[in-house]
Amino acid sequence: MVTSVHTSTNAFEMKESSLRARLPLNTDEQNEARLKLTHVLQTTLNIEQVLELFFKHIQNSVPMSGLYYEHQAQQFSLQVGRDTPHHCDYRLITPDDDLGNIIFSRGKRFSEHEMATLESLLSTLIYPLRNALQYRQALQTAMNDPLTGAGNRIALDNALHRELQMAQRYDQALSILMIDIDHFKQINDTYGHAFGDTVLKEMVQAIDSVTRNTDMTFRYGGEEFVVILSKTEAKGAAVIGERIRQYIEQLIVDEDGKKLQATVSIGASTLGPQEPVKSFFGRADEALYCAKRSGRNRLVSAKCEELVTTS
Repeated sequence: MVTSVHTSTNAFEMKESSLRARLPLNTDEQNEARLKLTHVLQTTLNIEQVLELFFKHIQNSVPMSGLYYEHQAQQFSLQVGRDTPHHCDYRLITPDDDLGNIIFSRGKRFSEHEMATLESLLSTLIYPLRNALQYRQALQTAMNDPLTGAGNRIALDNALHRELQMAQRYDQALSILMIDIDHFKQINDTYGHAFGDTVLKEMVQAIDSVTRNTDMTFRYGGEEFVVILSKTEAKGAAVIGERIRQYIEQLIVDEDGKKLQATVSIGASTLGPQEPVKSFFGRADEALYCAKRSGRNRLVSAKCEELVTTS
C-alpha cells in the first residue's frame, strides 16, 4: 500500500503554535482512531470531502500543517492546509489500483513512531479514496461526449443554469458561442463517417487550443458545439469567436491521405438583465442560423444585422 517516505532537511524550522505535541498512541488508541476514521470517511463519495475529513481527523493522532494529494491519471490534485518544510510522502497502491500520491507536511520532522501511525491511519483511507475516485470518474464519463471528449448535453444544461445563476447573483457578464461545422453532411458523404469523426475531434481540440482555461466546450449534437464564456461581454465574445473561426479556417485535417480544410459558422449572444436560459440560448441559435444564411464561415452576434466578421 505504502512506498516512498522521506522528511525534508534542506529548509528552515518553522514554529507552529497550532501544532501541539502528542504522546504516542498505544494499540487500543490506534484501533479506536482507525475505527472512528473509517466511519467518518464512509459518509461521502466526494473526493475533496474525503481528503479534508481525513486531514481533519488525523490531527488528533499526528498533528500537521498540510496535506497534498495528486492522482495523475485523473488529472486531479488538492492541497489541504498549507505546505511547510518537512514532508512525509506516500504512494497509495493496492494489487488492483494506483490511488495516487499523498504528502503530509509540517514545520518539524516526523518521528518514526508518527510515520508508523500515519501508515496505520492511511489504511483506512484506501477504500473510501478508491470509491471516491471511481465515483468521480463515473461522473466525468456521464458528462462527456465519448467521441470528442467535450461536455455532453447534460453537462451543458447543468453548466448553463449554474453560470446564469452566478452571473445574475454577482452581476457578471456571460456569453455563449454556438458553433456549426459548415457542410458537414457533405464531408461525411465525400470522405466517409470515420473521417467525419476525426473532423469533430479536431474541432474540439481547435476550440480548446484558442479559448481560455475558464471557457467550457460542449457538443450540442451532431456537428454543433457550444462554448460558455463566463465573465465575458459581447465584445469579448466576438473576439474569442473570431479567433476560433480564423484558427479553424487555417486548420488542415489530414488522415490516411485525406485532407480537408473545414470552416465553421458561429452565433454569439450575451446575457441580458434577468434573461432566462431559453431566451439567452435561443438568441445564440438564431445568430448561428443567420451566419449560415449569410454565407457561412462567419460570426454573427445575436441579430442578423450585427454581422461581426466574414471570411
